[in-house]
Amino acid sequence: MRGGAMERCVEGAAKWTREQIQERVRGLGPWFHNLDLRGVKTAPDHFLGDYPAFKWRGFADAVPADLTGKTVLDIGCNAGFYSLEMKRRGAARVLGIDSDEDYLAQARFAAEVSGADIEFRNLSVYDVGSLGERFDLVLFLGVLYHLRHPLLALDLLHEHVVGHTLIFQSMQRGSAEVAPLEEDFPFSEEEIFDEAGYPRLHFVEHSYAHDPTNWWVPNRACAEAMLRSAGFEIVNHPEPEVYLCRRRERAAGRPPGAVYPARRAFVKGEQA
Repeated sequence: MRGGAMERCVEGAAKWTREQIQERVRGLGPWFHNLDLRGVKTAPDHFLGDYPAFKWRGFADAVPADLTGKTVLDIGCNAGFYSLEMKRRGAARVLGIDSDEDYLAQARFAAEVSGADIEFRNLSVYDVGSLGERFDLVLFLGVLYHLRHPLLALDLLHEHVVGHTLIFQSMQRGSAEVAPLEEDFPFSEEEIFDEAGYPRLHFVEHSYAHDPTNWWVPNRACAEAMLRSAGFEIVNHPEPEVYLCRRRERAAGRPPGAVYPARRAFVKGEQA
């Protein structure tokens, strides 16, 4: 951060008294991230506890402690907890995006009070290509299950914004087993789909946990298979729902959205 920008951040943080912070926190509520803003907690009665701080403690050691010179994109940043943590580790640039203006208002306020130079934008995950740049580190935490088109989102991250590392987290339900699978099965194979460790993405038609934006909930095997399918190599699994991944080029033969020869033959009414 340049000296002038640092001075402006410090000045912005210093102008807030505890009483003013408390009043502003109430005005911007309710909060989903329980942040500590100079001693003022934003969601002290969170139903999950001290969230997301307790989640962060489970995988913080898997993230480089020194991010000096690195660029970070925080997708679905909410009130900015992880954006702030990345800035504390010295990231040169942190961009947080979300499609909820209320969350973005919280994030901007939290960054100002914390004296952190972080940019926040209203942007959908489906529009990340408009950023026109790749980031050293991309955070995709607690987002997948809120999306109607989750695999498309992972494909877009791979195609447009992940330069090296993706840190992924998703709520998971169902079995934690991961069944060893063949690369292909005959059409007559049916029993494999009943195995607990087969990749399974559970669809939520109406609502889950009183949240109508919860659309899909993967089991562990599905979360890992989706990451691999989108072009990410899992290199660390520090916490049950968290994966540290490296971007790799997709293998030839199955590009995203492909229409395969057998399908084309079927559509044309030809012999498959």
